[in-house]
Amino acid sequence: MSTPGTDAASEEPDADPTTTGPDADPDAIRLSTNSFAGDVWVNFKRWNLKAVRNPFVLVVSLVQPIIFLLLFTEVFGNVAGGAVRGTLGPGVSYESYLVPAIAVQVSLAAAVTSGVGLVNDIENGMFEKVLVSPMNRTAVFVGKTAAELFRIAVQIAIILGLGVVIGAGIETGVVGAVGIVAVGVLFSLWFVALSNSLAVLTRDQESTIIGGNLLQFPLLFLSSAFLPLEALPDWIQTFARVNPVTYGVDAARSLMLDRDVMTVIDVTAFGGTLDGVVPGVAVLAGLGLGLGTVAVVLLSRATSADVK
Repeated sequence: MSTPGTDAASEEPDADPTTTGPDADPDAIRLSTNSFAGDVWVNFKRWNLKAVRNPFVLVVSLVQPIIFLLLFTEVFGNVAGGAVRGTLGPGVSYESYLVPAIAVQVSLAAAVTSGVGLVNDIENGMFEKVLVSPMNRTAVFVGKTAAELFRIAVQIAIILGLGVVIGAGIETGVVGAVGIVAVGVLFSLWFVALSNSLAVLTRDQESTIIGGNLLQFPLLFLSSAFLPLEALPDWIQTFARVNPVTYGVDAARSLMLDRDVMTVIDVTAFGGTLDGVVPGVAVLAGLGLGLGTVAVVLLSRATSADVK
């Protein structure tokens, strides 16, 4: 009980300046109210709901690779198929050779839209609200990326199903199909990170789209995606050897054909198909980790003033 003349409020304990007031420590608030996994889950659900409510971007990122799959097999199948059979043997159809490349193209096309979604958040003020919220910023990026990788996995599965319908054969069966989806998802990580980095740096939707598309098509065509390296000009072969698309396509194609088709790294330690899969996966994992770290750093350093 307070004595007369004493303010009752004075008996309250002093507020901790690290948790309240203008000098509040955001990290202290974040740790006391949120878990990392909870923040990831919230952002995972949010970005999937956002995609469901605006399916146009998903459809566009899937339709383009489907057109490429049908167009290349029908128009260039005979010519390109001859080069493929001359390199890999008469038992390999161009449909089987092309499907892994289209799976990687799906990853590229879908990853471009990742940065566009972030710019949209910046433009409508949602990203600024996220910056001043107690959510862990790394968890924000992880949750967003997880949602996009989930959708990419579904899209690659659709491409594989369509490929089987038009005559492609997955020699490693269901396990190989799951492996191809996994390679495509791993491949997309570095481009998702790059797209989000562009979004934070430019804060402009057109610049992010142009930057992503400017890279997408040269990366695809200056690789082993559509023709064996041996059938390409020397200068393209040189570029293809340092092109991430080559590593992703060759890893997925090794699973598709159940043989080592990796032409830029000669590995014999694992035997057979894994000699084509493991080097590609290692390169993609390193690239994804490096660019993912850059994206997280850019998001962590962003302030509300940066995105106004």
